[in-house]
Amino acid sequence: MPSSRGCEQGWYYYPTSKNKDYHKGVGPSNSNHNGTSRTAKSTFTSEVSGTVGIAFSGELEVKGNAAVVEISGKFGVTVSASMTAKIGNSISVPTPAHKTTYARYGVYRLKSYGYSQYTYVNCGKGKKHKVTIYTPHRIGWALWED
Repeated sequence: MPSSRGCEQGWYYYPTSKNKDYHKGVGPSNSNHNGTSRTAKSTFTSEVSGTVGIAFSGELEVKGNAAVVEISGKFGVTVSASMTAKIGNSISVPTPAHKTTYARYGVYRLKSYGYSQYTYVNCGKGKKHKVTIYTPHRIGWALWED
């Protein structure tokens, strides 16, 4: 039974599940090939800065900040509407013999799922609109080798 005082009319976002973090690079990937027979140290330094924001597919009918608040609360994680990866961050990693290490600096975004739904003043609900959303979660390096 609806509340006698009614409901706050408008669009709301409801997160339902989360996946893992996906890296969004800022600037080019860097690489270092170790042509020796021993492990060597590779050092990478970010040379560009950039801001990474929310990305989504589906119908997100609310502002990004509202989705961020709901995702943080539902999953107990810290996410933001945007994060900036800055110039000058360095990382040193071992590169095995005859391998190439690749590095890209940027922002990890949490992939989650949910829906937007309209609530009417009488507390009735509209149609659910599915949304997949990537919210900035942390800044860091993505590393891989071959």
